[in-house]
Amino acid sequence: MEFQRVPYPRCARYGISLVWRRRSGGACVQAFPDDKKGNRVGEAVDELKLDRAFVLVVENGSFSAAARHLNTSVTSVARQINRLETTLGVRLLNRTTRRQSLTEVGHLYYQKLTELIRQIDEVKREVSGYQKTVKGRLRVHLRISVGNEIIVPALKDFLAENPEVMIDVTLTDERADLVGLGIDVAVWLGSLEDSSLIARRLSPSRRVLCGSPAYLETNGYPTDPQDLVKHNCLVYRAKNYDNRWRFTKDATTVEIPVSGNLETDSGAALFTSAMSGLGLVIMQESTVREAVRKGDLVPLLTDHEVSPTEFDTALYAVYPSSRKVSPKTRAFVDFLVALFRHHDERPA
Repeated sequence: MEFQRVPYPRCARYGISLVWRRRSGGACVQAFPDDKKGNRVGEAVDELKLDRAFVLVVENGSFSAAARHLNTSVTSVARQINRLETTLGVRLLNRTTRRQSLTEVGHLYYQKLTELIRQIDEVKREVSGYQKTVKGRLRVHLRISVGNEIIVPALKDFLAENPEVMIDVTLTDERADLVGLGIDVAVWLGSLEDSSLIARRLSPSRRVLCGSPAYLETNGYPTDPQDLVKHNCLVYRAKNYDNRWRFTKDATTVEIPVSGNLETDSGAALFTSAMSGLGLVIMQESTVREAVRKGDLVPLLTDHEVSPTEFDTALYAVYPSSRKVSPKTRAFVDFLVALFRHHDERPA
């Protein structure tokens, strides 16, 4: 008694034009909508429901007890057992007017089935638990400079609060495909272009022009933005960035064309080069704060707001949009927001 794929015009208005139907004695005993690819929709779920009804009948000793457990009628339970036996092509239960007992194959099926159902329920509980507890592998992409200077040193605090999390960290200034690569959270500079992502601002990312004492002793201190045309300026090379640095004072912005003997897409390379005395650089204030405090770098033209681009340079925590953001992702983003709030409130 095989399934047949037949037209079903009665439900065409619901998008169901074909069904899979199994008949016995002229009556339809099973039917499933067709997904238009030749597959029976809902069959696996339907058969698992029948399996659970069978287990309940065996464990409760009667159809009526199983019906009370399922909050349904005895007739409905009996119909489900009949459908299961028809699907399998074997008799699972011997029935009399007073009692039922397992057949030999029914006993074998029950033993195997209970273990499978236990495993299914265990998997469901485990997966459901991931939406309730902070646990599992957390894959994050961090910008190199801010990751090394601020985030990575603070990860021990996050992991102490969330001991069931394992963090997989990649330090990169590239904007990767978060969904395609399975990245949970990334820290990026600038506004988003992808509407499928969610961004929370971590810091306004105030920029600072600075240089090392050794460079400044040799080449002098710029006192005006125009002086930079005579200096070796280390340039960040990336989308939306160019060789024009912008200085704003009293609501007036000037753009200064700069040049030097180093251009790179790595903020870490710029930081290291400036520390070594190669030239002047514009960096995030949070990245150079400790070096400035120690006297390894000197901030310059501090009466101006500075930027190496006309675009948004704020720092954001970015993660894929979803109706159910995992607890580990939400916890890590909240951790980053609190971390940068504390960091930005510290005196420079």
